[in-house]
Amino acid sequence: MDDLIFKRNTIISRSINAENRNGEKGRGGMASSVLGPSRKGSPCLLNILPGSITELCNITGPGMIRHIWITVDDRTDDKNRFLLRDIVLRMYWDDEEYPSVEVPLGDFFLNGFGETYPVNSALVQVVPLRGYNCYFKMPFRKSARITIENQHANPIPAFFYQIDYTLGDAIDDDTLYFHAQWRRENPTVLKKDYTLLDNIKGEGAYLGTFLCISTLSRYWYGEGEMKFYIDGDKEYPTICGTGVEDYFGGSWSFARHENNKTIETNYSYPDLGYPFYSRHDTGLYNAYHNDDVPPMRAFYRWHLNDPIFFKKDLKVTVQQIGVSHSGLFERSDDYSSVSYYYQSEPHQKFPELPKKELRWPR
Repeated sequence: MDDLIFKRNTIISRSINAENRNGEKGRGGMASSVLGPSRKGSPCLLNILPGSITELCNITGPGMIRHIWITVDDRTDDKNRFLLRDIVLRMYWDDEEYPSVEVPLGDFFLNGFGETYPVNSALVQVVPLRGYNCYFKMPFRKSARITIENQHANPIPAFFYQIDYTLGDAIDDDTLYFHAQWRRENPTVLKKDYTLLDNIKGEGAYLGTFLCISTLSRYWYGEGEMKFYIDGDKEYPTICGTGVEDYFGGSWSFARHENNKTIETNYSYPDLGYPFYSRHDTGLYNAYHNDDVPPMRAFYRWHLNDPIFFKKDLKVTVQQIGVSHSGLFERSDDYSSVSYYYQSEPHQKFPELPKKELRWPR
């Protein structure tokens, strides 16, 4: 079906949302509203309490999740503004104990820093305002379970979602499982590469990178090389790029030049993008301070056409190297990232997710 040639088969389509929590046949949109039965009676989950874990789906396989749509507010009030990093999205395949996906909600959909902005990529699209869509194929043999944890200080007033999936897919023993994990280092350590992913054991393919950088030093920040240590690499990687801007498809920085000024230029394409840049906290007014913040930049890169395969293990890092009028220099900035990949199960337990306060942007 990847090439849109459809043949007769035993696959069936199902969908889960707040009105049909179990994806049952013929039971969608049954709730009543003031307009009567089956007239938009229960379109969302209401009042999700702080500290609670809510199960979005628990599907019995074999099958494949094909599309997820979510929308939610980005704050509950001006004192609690980083809801998109306070909600933790987790996914479990085949009754596993530890999640294969554990990422703050906004970052999973390429919206970093607790901010909201449009994205138009092959696998993730964010449509204003906060229409979060992903098209990662997520196969499972026995079960698929997706949860959200509300680590926010307040209840979530309304959470909208839809999970579209199929049942009866041919999931053989060689099929790999979807994984994603979030990391942050604030600040990074001088002369020590930032680790996006490590301790990956088994066979798989690296699918993509979402990288958020808050620059804490002046001058150009993007000379660091992306490194992929594959199948036993130790001191030196098998794949090593030539710079951050090169890995994300840019060149000579991510800017155009007008009247001797460098102007940041955002872009969002199917395989790569630089969808967000800001030096301002535009969502807050306070009489005691201005809205300046360390410059925030968000990038993504999919490896759909150039996947990085590994047979035994994988580690992914990036250097923090800058350049100025006086040449190259080592930097220390604030990095966070999501790594997306497929691998065989069982997988190694992820590092512990930092507490919500340590996930908030500077």
